[in-house]
Amino acid sequence: MKSLYNILTYIAAFHIKIIAQFNTKLQLGVKGRAETFNLLSANISTADKVIWFHCASLGEYEQGLPVFEHIKSLYPSHKIVLSFFSPSGYEIKKNAPIADLVVYLPLDTKSNANAFLNAIHPELVVFVKYEFWPNYLTALKQRNIRSILISALFREDQSFFKFYGAWMRKSLGAFEHIFVQNEASKNLLNNINYTEVTVSGDTRFDRVANQLNMDNNLDFIGEFKQEKICFVAGSTWPEDEQFLIEYINASSEDLKFIIAPHNIKTNQITSLKKALQKSSVLFSEKEDANLKEAQVFIIDTIGILSKIYSYADIAYVGGALGATGLHNTLEPAVFGMPIIIGPHYKNFPEAFEMISRKGMFSISNQLEFDTTLNTLVKDDQKRLDSGSSNSIYISNNQGAVAQIIDYISK
Repeated sequence: MKSLYNILTYIAAFHIKIIAQFNTKLQLGVKGRAETFNLLSANISTADKVIWFHCASLGEYEQGLPVFEHIKSLYPSHKIVLSFFSPSGYEIKKNAPIADLVVYLPLDTKSNANAFLNAIHPELVVFVKYEFWPNYLTALKQRNIRSILISALFREDQSFFKFYGAWMRKSLGAFEHIFVQNEASKNLLNNINYTEVTVSGDTRFDRVANQLNMDNNLDFIGEFKQEKICFVAGSTWPEDEQFLIEYINASSEDLKFIIAPHNIKTNQITSLKKALQKSSVLFSEKEDANLKEAQVFIIDTIGILSKIYSYADIAYVGGALGATGLHNTLEPAVFGMPIIIGPHYKNFPEAFEMISRKGMFSISNQLEFDTTLNTLVKDDQKRLDSGSSNSIYISNNQGAVAQIIDYISK
């Protein structure tokens, strides 16, 4: 199986280069990976002491960041190399202050894995959540490099737990310890005789809890909201926005709406604004707009959504209506508000938990969306109780970072 994997990796690399000519995101990855070894050669010397953090994409980076920050403070003389597999992580965080160097991870071939580790010669490696590249893991194990996996989630349908997955199970041996989010993941690992595992929970709880200690003030949002109930829809996709448009166009003037699309390309933002029949303003036009009189605020920028959630009375988080994947629901939950999502959340245990606690509501169609939102707008007590449930859930699940750092420090 491993030989087949290696052959398919080379075949995939060839086809990715061809397809990338017609796909901007893939093109960024292909060009970025072509520069990785040059960047390593120019920035990492044989005398450097190095720690390597790896994340698939932006979500995993945010998940790992509180751990990264503690490790950086523990090892101030070490250089930090941060790698991403996806352009959506690298392109946004390529200048992240947590690292001395940010690179794309080269494709998982034996030669790339050995060349990469030769270049960075790390003393400690931290992978986040889902990243299982067998050639990299094999190389780490062969070199006896201290490696841990944090905030991991395992499912029965993964190859580790299938009859044909022996070679993948073996690669898990590269990790000195695995910190998982739940008991189900620990049990799955125990069943394949992997016992160096701790249920620490999800480091994202610690990450979002820190938001409460930050200055979340945005004067322009306060000017827009006034004293009215404010509904914030974050990380929306076109399928989410169809529901929002229909609801907003039929809504009363007593509600305020903030929409922060996942994609802020000009044509999509223009199309969204044009479809709205209510007075709306763009973030990019806010200086010349009457924010107080506007009913809809469209956020055509990135980086401020977590602060905006602090102004919300009700939130909607996009991604679960289509196949893109549910975005971060913990960011609004920490501020204690009810949350609405789409129906596709099966890989998100925090969504199951908040739904069971009646702090989150899943909808599948326009009628369900309208009914749920109307209920939360009109029923003050239900809105407050739902929000409080989410706030308590966040508070009760903090502490993963402390467990991980305590282990690393031993």
